[in-house]
Amino acid sequence: MAPPSREYIYGINPAFEVIRAGRRTIYEAFLNGATIKQPRLAKLKDVIEQRNITVTIVDKQRLFELSRSKEHQGAVLRTSTYPYVPFESLLGQSRLLMLDNVEDPTNVGAIIRSAEIFGFHAICLPTKGTPDVYPSVVKVSAGASEYLQICREKSANNYFKAAVEAGYRVIALDGKGTTDLAEIKLVPEEKCLLVIGGEDRSVGQYILNEAHTVARISMAGRVNSLNASVAAGIAMFTLGAR
Repeated sequence: MAPPSREYIYGINPAFEVIRAGRRTIYEAFLNGATIKQPRLAKLKDVIEQRNITVTIVDKQRLFELSRSKEHQGAVLRTSTYPYVPFESLLGQSRLLMLDNVEDPTNVGAIIRSAEIFGFHAICLPTKGTPDVYPSVVKVSAGASEYLQICREKSANNYFKAAVEAGYRVIALDGKGTTDLAEIKLVPEEKCLLVIGGEDRSVGQYILNEAHTVARISMAGRVNSLNASVAAGIAMFTLGAR
């Protein structure tokens, strides 16, 4: 079965960012006729029309059918699929991020949003154990996905090996890490691959065994773990090239 060549991006912020980023082909926009005069939706309609994109006015039921979500906010774009990039094109970046066993699309979207803010603009998604950049991921990322360089072509272990060969220091985040994250000092030019694991399955054992540093986030509370996206945000803020 051939992969889809079209998908439906939903939500006002994601729609704005897909248009602004200009990396996808936009075939048609569907807007809710009942709320079209609301300020943000009206502004989106103006931007869409300025780009000479076809606008179709529909009801909320049709928007739900297209997006398969109640979170469409009155706007759905029919676009080309996510524009992944080759891994080799990421190697000029000083900061790489890899998600290993992060299976929840909500966590992936939240991590992508933080990555755009904290300077991890190149992301490696393994071919197994993480979702694609689905419209739901784009929605949670508030459209930040559209500005990042994301590849999806290798296993986690093969990304690791390729990054080490290219001179990256690999820092894996794990609750049982031997080094406190706060103690790690990187200069902006130092090449770093940060590996984040999931909540049900952490970073794979091979990477934990072979990484240059396995770091933990020190915690003072009684709850013994952080949400994956929160932990990732802390790590990226700490290690980002600023």
